[in-house]
Amino acid sequence: MTSKTKISEGYSTVLPAEIRKALDLNPGDVLQWDVEDGLITIKPRKKMTLTGICGVISNGGNAVNDKKKIQSGE
Repeated sequence: MTSKTKISEGYSTVLPAEIRKALDLNPGDVLQWDVEDGLITIKPRKKMTLTGICGVISNGGNAVNDKKKIQSGE
């Protein structure tokens, strides 16, 4: 699916409805923007549930690495 938007004078843009619907995105959801070699990649980051967080935390763990995994949405 390809879509295009325009950047407003306030540097805002609108997420097209067909993309919001296809990815089930809602107000409050977070989009992660990455730039590499002049290309922009936008990925949705859904809020994690307690069950999801528990699955990321390592047994006997490394708190620093576990926090990085949770924050990156892995």
